Amino acid sequence: MGFGMSKATDPRITQGELESYLWGAAVLLRGLIDAGDYKGYIFPLVFMKRISDVWDEERAAALETYEGNEALAGLPENHRFVIPEGCHWDDVRNTTTNVGAKLRGAMRQIESANPDALTGVFGDAEWTNKDLLSDATLTGLIEHFSIRKLSIANLPEDELGNGYEYLIKRFADDSGHTAQEFYTNRTLVHLMVRMLTPQPGESVYDPTCGTGGMLISCVAELRTQGKEHRSLRLYGQERNFTTASIAKMNLFLHGIEDGYISNGDTLTDPAFLDEHGKLAHFDVILANPPYSIKNWDREAFASDGYGRNMWGVPPQGRADYAFFQHIAASLDPISGRAAILFPHGVLFRQEEAALRENLVKSDLLEAVIGLGAGLFYNSPMEAVVVVLRSKRPKSQRGKVLFVNAVDLVARERAQSFLRQSDQVAILEVYQDYADSAGLAAVATVDDIAKNGWSLLIPTYVVAAGREASLAAVSLEVIVTDWQVAARESDSAVSSVLELLKSGSGL
Repeated sequence: MGFGMSKATDPRITQGELESYLWGAAVLLRGLIDAGDYKGYIFPLVFMKRISDVWDEERAAALETYEGNEALAGLPENHRFVIPEGCHWDDVRNTTTNVGAKLRGAMRQIESANPDALTGVFGDAEWTNKDLLSDATLTGLIEHFSIRKLSIANLPEDELGNGYEYLIKRFADDSGHTAQEFYTNRTLVHLMVRMLTPQPGESVYDPTCGTGGMLISCVAELRTQGKEHRSLRLYGQERNFTTASIAKMNLFLHGIEDGYISNGDTLTDPAFLDEHGKLAHFDVILANPPYSIKNWDREAFASDGYGRNMWGVPPQGRADYAFFQHIAASLDPISGRAAILFPHGVLFRQEEAALRENLVKSDLLEAVIGLGAGLFYNSPMEAVVVVLRSKRPKSQRGKVLFVNAVDLVARERAQSFLRQSDQVAILEVYQDYADSAGLAAVATVDDIAKNGWSLLIPTYVVAAGREASLAAVSLEVIVTDWQVAARESDSAVSSVLELLKSGSGL
């Protein structure tokens, strides 16, 4: 990120201390706002404190370099960001009345002074709503964050970025809601990244990026391998404005300069286009799209101007194959490869059979990997990773690898994860691309056609002591799909009853 360095003025903050410090702010908000909204208030405060402390750190380093010359030390090139007069953290801290207005004004001015990097980064929290946040509450939050100095010397980017991940998980726990919309199990993401092997200089895209965790994992993987990670070009789009703002902050706090996060709906208004107005192409795509959403513009997709309906138009009740086709259409035709996290339903639902047939015939489908239960945060549902590749080796063309990895999972303290040994085992069978008794099988397009274009993994991978049949599917998968269908049916019946009541004057 190039914030600059100076001598530490406070002791180095440990990861545990950081987590306690960050969560302490959330405790101050309990009972005032919904736990699901914590992130919209805490993350902007953390980011403002961070850039103010780093600005001070840079100024101290410049003063030392220029032997105390204030004019030279104040030159813009000594700072990563511009902090306008009166907009520093200390200026807000010294405000005692209408604190929210002062805070909001400072944030907006910082965004305006750094349009290329920080536009919209602070989100749209209701800082001036005193019914939510009184002056006393905001002063308490600001004083809480003021007890630590978030300089680079005291807190490198990696640690603060990890602190973001910690808060995201805690927010989900505290609210009692699933964090799937913005959090994907990091051990699973690590596996997906390792399968796609991003290389220095490549472009990486996440069309539903949440807080940017998948993009950051690509950078982390290259750094772990000792490769040039700063040359990766990262692109993400996120529908939720607050979450998109957090993704921007998260990339900055992880030291990522060549990152582009756009706020908007990927299906209705894709953000990244080429000079001809067509979909941009990417080398690597990682995604965990929202599952089976019903409220999407199917009619517009049927005549999509970007050509993303090449396999067909998905049913109104499930937009999974709309995201699927968007990703396929966004792959670089030579180097493109994608790993997408889906529910098992995309593999066998009858209403998507024609779409599935066209997917298989496209020869983009490289692998289907079934995973164990509980890898979704706060959800017992099993998942599947679908891997696409634009240019496949001749030996693999017209074939699909199926992997049954449901038993390669660990569980501790009510959270499932992939151990290093699990990741290695799955990665090896994926790279071998060969039959492995009870674990993997390679099927041809003809094999899949004979099974009615079903991609159900147990149809192809015969587990020990079992016949390959629908009965071999995890009971949880069947129950989950049935529950979704039941909820949709109940909702439809309720809507009809309400319509009848309103029409009859009951």
